[in-house]
Amino acid sequence: MSRPALLNNVDHKELRIATARGAAFGDDVMVAFTFPAEFRDLQAHYPIVFSKSADGTSFHPLALLGLTEGENLFLDENGWDAPYIPLAIARQPFLIGTGAGGLTVHVDLDHPRAGAADGEPVFLPHGGNTEFLERASAMLLTLHEGMQATPAFVAALAEHALLESFVLDIEGPDGSQNRLAGFYTINEDRLAALGAAALERLHKAGYLQAIYMAVASLSQLRPLIERKQRRDAGHA
Repeated sequence: MSRPALLNNVDHKELRIATARGAAFGDDVMVAFTFPAEFRDLQAHYPIVFSKSADGTSFHPLALLGLTEGENLFLDENGWDAPYIPLAIARQPFLIGTGAGGLTVHVDLDHPRAGAADGEPVFLPHGGNTEFLERASAMLLTLHEGMQATPAFVAALAEHALLESFVLDIEGPDGSQNRLAGFYTINEDRLAALGAAALERLHKAGYLQAIYMAVASLSQLRPLIERKQRRDAGHA
């Protein structure tokens, strides 16, 4: 359950947020929503894939963290084993709200990170924002702007038929077979076949770099599979 509340320095003056990483804090997720401007930071660590929207009319870009539901292969006993954490996860338990007065910061009071006795304080003793809250607010703004820009990017991919479904078969240490399906990637053949005019339009829109970052990120599939094989072997 979620219990979002508009963040303020009266009701939440003593609020502290846990910053450790682990399943107990809700980090045991298979995917994280992302956006084109984040692809550069993600591609060195995570495969970037796309999933079809619930109504089947569009797509969402995702950072792939695991290969089965509820699995994050970047979590270990020491925390998060990658130097960059997707913003959709790093910003938790904060959320962004919109209203007549503009954008506002909310906090999910039922999130396992909220209310930690030894966590990072959100407000200073006299009511000002801590550096921790300022960083969280900056993350929320970046995430909001990125999500706002995503539909146009995805529409451009669809216009040029650049997304294709893919299936990944993974062999376990005991010889068992597992299949990852339901996701989409950039079709490199169609991308290579685009004419100069189409490439120029994508470039001017700022999409071409993100497309190539998504393509480059697929080199992280092999390390992700290796992470799973090591983990499964350790549990055998």
